Amino acid sequence: MKNKFSINVNNSINSGQVFLWKKDRVNWYGINGQDVLKINKNGAIKSIKNSKTNFFRKNDDMKLIISSISKDKTVKKAVKKYEGLQIFNQDPFQCMISFIISSNSNIQKIKNSLEKITEKFGTKLKIENKDFFLFPEPEKLANASINEIKKCGVGYRAPFIKKASEMIFLKKIDFEYLKKCDYNDAKKNICLIPGVGNKVADCIMLFSLNKLDAFPLDTWMIKILEKYYSKQFKIETKTITEKQYQLLHEKIVNYFGPYCGYAQQFLFKMERENYDKKWL
Repeated sequence: MKNKFSINVNNSINSGQVFLWKKDRVNWYGINGQDVLKINKNGAIKSIKNSKTNFFRKNDDMKLIISSISKDKTVKKAVKKYEGLQIFNQDPFQCMISFIISSNSNIQKIKNSLEKITEKFGTKLKIENKDFFLFPEPEKLANASINEIKKCGVGYRAPFIKKASEMIFLKKIDFEYLKKCDYNDAKKNICLIPGVGNKVADCIMLFSLNKLDAFPLDTWMIKILEKYYSKQFKIETKTITEKQYQLLHEKIVNYFGPYCGYAQQFLFKMERENYDKKWL
């Protein structure tokens, strides 16, 4: 195993990547598509369905990645402070719906909406005397009415969720194909989905499609770049246009390297913690 770094499960779960996770006294339990994952206090992960899971991205060479992204004192500080933070390899459909819902929202609202979606449309399981709801299959959400989806607290995003689910169900978007594409080709494809812009596409690609060169740029990340990297990335406007996003991404890859998505996670985690923002 290449991964020399032991995973810090709490930091990794509480870094804005996942939302359908809960902790009891010792274990974390999370929904990942059609499976429930259990992580014990030692960081060992178990699929309730006994499926093979690479949720922890065990093949990531963390020594190489940390060395590659450690370009300056800011990111070095974040890496040191949150050692063991790992990017997950999520179920792509669940990840896509999660980040369509995330637009103009916060972690608590996203979590609440996703819980309502799983309770309304997902299959119920009882494990260790706990009730779990799996994430609905694309067909289930594709066949739901916009009003039914809206009742889950997703507001204007309901039609996007329905249309995105239809596209996946009808195989107009093929996640397995996108995993094999390079960043630019995958992004062109995934941005065809209604409700998926640059930032949402980068989240889906980073957290579920093996694109470690994706660097989601939301308002938090723009503030971080302005605060710590004003010389490297000159950002002169509050709203980032399509072209500016693309150019900024190119500069970020040139600066942080091919694993810049990991730099994003460490910086995002550090800044939100500095502001005592709520996680799961």
